[in-house]
Amino acid sequence: MIPVWLRRHFMPAPDSSVAAAIRRGKSPWTDGVHLLWSLWVFLTPLMGDGHYTRLWAGLTVVSYPTFLWLYAKTLLASRRTAWRYAIGMAVMSLLLLRWYPSGLSYFVFGCVMLRITVHRLALGKYILQLLAMNLVYVGVATWLGYPRELWLWVPAMTLVIGIIVNVENVSQEKDAALALSQEEVRKLAATAERERIGRDLHDLLGHTLSLITLKLELARKLFERDPATSRRELEEAEAVARDALAQVRSAVTGIRATDLAAELASAKLMLESAGVQLDYGPTPAGLPPDVERGLALVLREAVTNIGRHAGAAQAQVEFVREDKAVQLRISDNGCGGVTEDGNGLSGMRDRVRALGGTLSVESPRNAGTTLRVRVPLSWQEPLLPLRAVPTAGGFPGAAQTKAQG
Repeated sequence: MIPVWLRRHFMPAPDSSVAAAIRRGKSPWTDGVHLLWSLWVFLTPLMGDGHYTRLWAGLTVVSYPTFLWLYAKTLLASRRTAWRYAIGMAVMSLLLLRWYPSGLSYFVFGCVMLRITVHRLALGKYILQLLAMNLVYVGVATWLGYPRELWLWVPAMTLVIGIIVNVENVSQEKDAALALSQEEVRKLAATAERERIGRDLHDLLGHTLSLITLKLELARKLFERDPATSRRELEEAEAVARDALAQVRSAVTGIRATDLAAELASAKLMLESAGVQLDYGPTPAGLPPDVERGLALVLREAVTNIGRHAGAAQAQVEFVREDKAVQLRISDNGCGGVTEDGNGLSGMRDRVRALGGTLSVESPRNAGTTLRVRVPLSWQEPLLPLRAVPTAGGFPGAAQTKAQG
């Protein structure tokens, strides 16, 4: 069991690099893959005399665990203090430089990891810091009599790697900001739509319900004194109520009619954030509400899985309106390979079957996936009861193993 003090020591700060990775939905140790470059610590002796000495082994046993601790703390510490651990790697390298050329790898790591503590827009500040650190290195290497090749090679490598990593980090942060802004757009759009529906229903029902209430009160008061007038008021209240019911149904139908267009807009935002270009044509007008809703749910499940599993660069959604049916085609250029129905694809089939339609899938391996749905526009009863289905999974473009998940 890990001691409490050790867990606290390695607890990521809220503004640390690890915490930022977690917020982006990535592994907390995404940057740990860069530790593979530390293999140069063990390969450097082969570049010189080709021998591993006791001195090298002793210094490695002491310095390499210290380097790993500094590396972890650079990722876990607050951005305000993480620079200390990055500088610590460089200082340790310079202190060992006389006896331990392998320590040059620690210096490179320190220079590169320093970018974590710099604001993503302060690239110029980061370059100035790299130049200052490398001037110190050149001075120490010159004093120790290191070859001139190392005077140029190490600074050039730290500058190139540092700038590349910093640019990649800026790109990742911009992608995360874009995904966040898209999520905010969805939330704002949903809030605006709820407010619009609330206003419409208030305008639609407020006056009508008030009128019905007044007529019912009047009918109650006239019930014994003037039964005929009371009956007339009740009939008028009934007529007003029926008219209000028809208006509510019409309004709900209009709200439901926006489902398909809203799903397409949401799908485009989601796929663009996943690096997939989505092309689609206009939605068919005048679809029955149940057909519109069913196609929207099928579209949502299909597009979600393109973004998650297909590995596609492009996707396309097409609608074809016929006299007595509507067709929906969803295709991508991803990995394909869907040979059996998973939960998601089975759910989509059930939805389409409940509308009296058909669904077919073409998914050759490494050649993308195409889903075709055809639904009649006139039907009476579902062929099967619609069972509960998940909102995502199985299709399209997912590999067979993912499709079955």
